[in-house]
Amino acid sequence: MAKVIITKKLEEEINKVFKKESVKIFELLYNLEENPQKGKPVGQVSGIIIKELKYKSYRFYFITDGFKIKMLQKEELNDLLIKFVRMSDKKTQQKVIDEIKKILRKFGEDKF
Repeated sequence: MAKVIITKKLEEEINKVFKKESVKIFELLYNLEENPQKGKPVGQVSGIIIKELKYKSYRFYFITDGFKIKMLQKEELNDLLIKFVRMSDKKTQQKVIDEIKKILRKFGEDKF
C-alpha cells in the first residue's frame, strides 16, 4: 500500500474552499493508497511524475516516483510516496502545473 501525504497548505486550502465537502475530497485523495496508478499524468521533471485527480471543476496535483509507478506491479508499491502539493480550477490549471515544474527543477520535491 502506498503512502499519501497532503501538504499542510493544501489541506488548509481544501478545508477553506470545500468546507463540509472536504471529507469527500480527502477520501478521494487517500484512495490513492489502494490504487496508486490512478490519476492523469500532466508532466515530469527528472524521475518525478506530476499527476492530477479531478473533482468537479477542480484539479488536485500530486508528485510521485515515476520509475516505481511504471515498473512495479500494484502489489509491489508498498514504499511508494504520493505527495499532494497543489490544487487549481480549470482556469489556472496550466499556471499551477508550470509552477510545480519550476519548483521541482529549482529545489526538488523537498520544498513542498
